[in-house]
Amino acid sequence: MGEAFRSLIDRVRPEAEPVEYARLVTLARQRSPEARDQLAAVLTEPQRPLWAREIAAFALGSAGDRRAFETLIFLLNYRDPVCCATAAQALERLRDPRTARAAAALATNELRTAYALYPVRLLTALRAPESVPTLINVLQRLLIGPLHYWPIAEACVQGLGALGDRRAAAVLDAATEHHRLTPSAQAALARIPYVSSRS
Repeated sequence: MGEAFRSLIDRVRPEAEPVEYARLVTLARQRSPEARDQLAAVLTEPQRPLWAREIAAFALGSAGDRRAFETLIFLLNYRDPVCCATAAQALERLRDPRTARAAAALATNELRTAYALYPVRLLTALRAPESVPTLINVLQRLLIGPLHYWPIAEACVQGLGALGDRRAAAVLDAATEHHRLTPSAQAALARIPYVSSRS
């Protein structure tokens, strides 16, 4: 788990109950089947605080234990961007086949556009069949109106460049017309083989 886990436990320590905090951190570091069972129980027990669920879900997700999936998806859509980033890291390691579909649903939810940054970045990292269509969809929608969510549009542009899919050429070309996106959109277009060969 490394640096990401150390950052998580340092972040939640001030709000955590010390004895339970120490127990969960110890269990997370053990990585045994018995420890994972106890961490999984934290995710289903009622009235568990968010910090405890976050430690348990991150540890299980990093270990490839799919019992963490639902909690990590909830955290990916949480209002705290640091929490979202941590969940995205664990979901990338989890490699659950449901992840891309869930991330796509979060990214395209127009009522939650402000929270779409980490689902977009996760879709780029996953390189799943849903990744390119979702990033195109989100970027097209953002380009239609005032670019209030330009960091999310920027993430879509960068993601489409990294994925290098020719289907993204039209929307990336449109993105070059927005001055805040022009450099990254041009760079993304240059990474798409067919578009590069025409220029």
